[in-house]
Amino acid sequence: MTKQSFLKGTIILIVAGFFTKLLGFINRIVMARILGPEGVGLYMMAIPTMLLLLTLTQMGLPVAIAKLVAEAEARNESHRIKKILAVSLAMTAVLSVIFTISLVLLAPIIATTLLTDTRAIYALYAVIPIVPIIAVSSVLRGYFQGLQNMKPTAYGQVIEQIVRITLVAVLSLAFLPLGIEYAAAGAMLSAICGELASLLYLVFLFKSKKSFRFRRNFFSTIKGEKKTFSDLLTIALPTTGSRLIGTTALFFEPIVVAQSLALAGTATAIATQQYGLLVGYVVPLLTLPTFITYSLSVSLLPNLSEAVAQQKHTLVHHRLEQAIRISLLSGGICVVVLYVFASELMTIMYHAPEAAAMLKIMAPFALFLYLQGPLQAALQALNYARVSMMNSLIGAIIKTGAIFALASNPSFGIIGAALAIVVGFVLVTMLHFASIAKTTGFFFHIRPIFKLFLLIVLTCLSAQFFNDSLFHSLSYTIRTGLNISLTACIYIAGMFALRLFTKEELRLFMRKK
Repeated sequence: MTKQSFLKGTIILIVAGFFTKLLGFINRIVMARILGPEGVGLYMMAIPTMLLLLTLTQMGLPVAIAKLVAEAEARNESHRIKKILAVSLAMTAVLSVIFTISLVLLAPIIATTLLTDTRAIYALYAVIPIVPIIAVSSVLRGYFQGLQNMKPTAYGQVIEQIVRITLVAVLSLAFLPLGIEYAAAGAMLSAICGELASLLYLVFLFKSKKSFRFRRNFFSTIKGEKKTFSDLLTIALPTTGSRLIGTTALFFEPIVVAQSLALAGTATAIATQQYGLLVGYVVPLLTLPTFITYSLSVSLLPNLSEAVAQQKHTLVHHRLEQAIRISLLSGGICVVVLYVFASELMTIMYHAPEAAAMLKIMAPFALFLYLQGPLQAALQALNYARVSMMNSLIGAIIKTGAIFALASNPSFGIIGAALAIVVGFVLVTMLHFASIAKTTGFFFHIRPIFKLFLLIVLTCLSAQFFNDSLFHSLSYTIRTGLNISLTACIYIAGMFALRLFTKEELRLFMRKK
C-alpha cells in the first residue's frame, strides 16, 4: 500500500478538497435553479437530521480506526488490522440498523412537530438509505488513512460529487411535477447515489489492495475481541463528542430558527425560504476555504501526536504556528471576496441578490471558523479531546440561545439567526485557542496578525475600487470574474510583500518533514 509523506498527503487532500468544493457548488447552483429557495429550504431541513444520524452511526470510529491501523501497520500485524476492521464493521452495522429504523419511525414527528413544515418528511425519508452506506465507507476511509494513503479518501470524494452532480438535475426534474417537496427528495437521492458510488470504489480498492483475507472466518474474528472493542471506544468516544455536539446543535438549528421566526410573525413558507437562503446559499460560500483547513487538520493530528510523544515542544509550536498562519492566509482572501462581491456572487450563482445582506454580515467573522479545524485537531493530538468537546458544547448552547433571542425579534428576523451563527464561530475558536495557550504555552505574535489585518483592509479597498470602476463594458459575470482575479493577485502580492509567507518558507514547506 502506497504511503505519502505529511506534505504530500496534505496536498492530495487539498487538491481533492478544492475539486470537491467546486463540484459541490455546481451541484448547489443546479439544485437552486431547479428547486428555488423554498425547495432548497426543504432539502436543507433534512440535512441536520442526516448529519446527526451519521455522527451517531460512525461514533468517531474513522479516527480510532486510523490510529489503531497505523500502530498495527508499524508492527506488521496484519492479523490485528483484520480484527480492527471486523469489529468496526460489526459496530457500525448494528448502529446503522438501529438508527435507520429510528428514522423511519420518527420522520413524521420530526417533520410535523419540530420542523413546522410537513413537506420535509419526503426529504427525511430519502435520507434513510445513506446511513448504512456511510457507515461502511467511513470504516474503509479510516483504514486507508491509517495506512497513510490519502488517495482513496480524495478520489472517493471526487467520485461522490461527480455522480451527485450528474443525477441531481435528472432526479429533481423527474420528481418536480409531483411537487416541490418530491423534487427536494429527488435531490437527496442524488446525494445517496453519489455516496454509493464512492463506497463501491473504496470496496474495489480494498479488495484489490488488502494483504489478508477478510470474509473468511469473519464472525470468529470478532468473537471475544473485547480488547479491540475497548481500544476503539477509548479513542472514538472522546473524538465523537465534539462532532455529536455540533451535529446535535445543527439538528435543532432549523427547529429553533423556524419556531423563532414564527414567534416573530413570519409565515411558514417565507420562513422556509429565508432559512434556505441562509443555510443553502450563504453558509456554503462561507465554508468554502474549509477544505484547506480540513486537509491541514487531518495531517496535523498525527504529526503533532508524534511530536508530543517525542517531547519535541519546539516542533509542536512550529506546526501550530504554521497551521494557523496558513488557515488565516487562505481564509483572508475569501473574506475579502465574499464581503466585497456578495451581491455579485449571490446573483450569478443563485439569482438571489436578497441573500447578499446576510453574506456581508457573516463574512468578516468567517475567519474564526477557518481556524476551528486545526485548533480542534491540535487539542485532540495533545490529548485534550474532552476540552475541545466542552468548548463546542458551550458554543452550541450560546449559539442556540442567541438564535432564539435574535430571530424571534421582529427587528432582526433571519438576520438575527445569521448573527447568532457567527457568535458561535467566534466563541468556539477563542475557547479552543485559549485552551491550547493554557496547556502548551503557545502564543501567536501580534505583528503578523496586524500585517494580516492590514493586508485584508488594503485588499478590500482595492477590490471595492475594481468593482466600482473596471470592466463595466463587459458582461456582469465576466466583469465579476476579472475583478475577483485582480483582487486575488493583489492579495497574493501583498502576502509576500509583507512577508506573511516567504519564498524560503515555501521551499521549507515543500520538504517532506
